[in-house]
Amino acid sequence: MTWTLFLIGLHPNVQSKIHEELDFVFGDDIDRPVTMDDFKDLKYLECVYKESNRLYPSAPIFARELIEDTIICGYPVPKGTTCLVEVFHLHRDEDVFPNPEIFDPDRFLQENSTDRQSFAYVPFPAGPRNCIGQRFATMEVKVVLSTILRHNTVESLDSRDVILPSLKIHMKPSIPVRLRIRPRNPRENILTPNIYK
Repeated sequence: MTWTLFLIGLHPNVQSKIHEELDFVFGDDIDRPVTMDDFKDLKYLECVYKESNRLYPSAPIFARELIEDTIICGYPVPKGTTCLVEVFHLHRDEDVFPNPEIFDPDRFLQENSTDRQSFAYVPFPAGPRNCIGQRFATMEVKVVLSTILRHNTVESLDSRDVILPSLKIHMKPSIPVRLRIRPRNPRENILTPNIYK
């Protein structure tokens, strides 16, 4: 969630689209709790969260033991070998994600991601031993982000070349992320956001 707020705070145009979507979904009732029905309508917020997880996956590396002999990049690898999946680099494959260092939530709009290989994006470890809390964590993040952004705007005080990822078991910022959070101005004329047109 830190990375998502950090990236939103660096991209006012993205934040503006999120505000449009939140205004459309919640209308004048910005204090009501988020419901399960709201999740399906928070499409752009989900794209933003996915794109931030592409750039800064919470689990940047994970291991899997091969259950059968296989060939990887032309090399035979025997059953029982432990393979490391470097998600941080996988998510920067230019063949799958053109301009991979650019923060572009539109990559995850349905029309832009239908032809993508299923394991090209793995923000949580995949397969039979994947993260059992993945769905809960994703819902929790959407609730918190939508609540913060319904009431506030965020501005990142440092750039991506200052806040670097620190690759450990999980990915965290190398130094504290500094954000300026300001109350949003009252909204008038709540209209259908452009992303739904």
